[in-house]
Amino acid sequence: MGQSFRPRRPGKPPVRSDAELDEMVRRMRAEQSGPGSYREQSLKIHGWICAKCGREFELNNLHLLTVHHRDGNHHNNPPDGSNWENLCVWCHDDEHSRGVLGDYLDDRSKT
Repeated sequence: MGQSFRPRRPGKPPVRSDAELDEMVRRMRAEQSGPGSYREQSLKIHGWICAKCGREFELNNLHLLTVHHRDGNHHNNPPDGSNWENLCVWCHDDEHSRGVLGDYLDDRSKT
């Protein structure tokens, strides 16, 4: 069963202090841009090309190439890159919208 993108139930989110939020942002940025980040590893392993449409990227537009986790688990980052594929932002959006559309069509067919 894939990840659901349905809205969460209404409720108040936990109240966090500014220090907690700052630390959370700092930690997330470090994970994404650190010297050993999974993005850098994936770019080295799979190259600067979209695995879906084949578009090639250069340094000036490399920010448009993202890393997609095949199993949907952003914490599953094996060093061999077997859970990653480099997708351009357009193909990455398409990949995730397919799950939303599938969930919608599945629910519609049950009624």
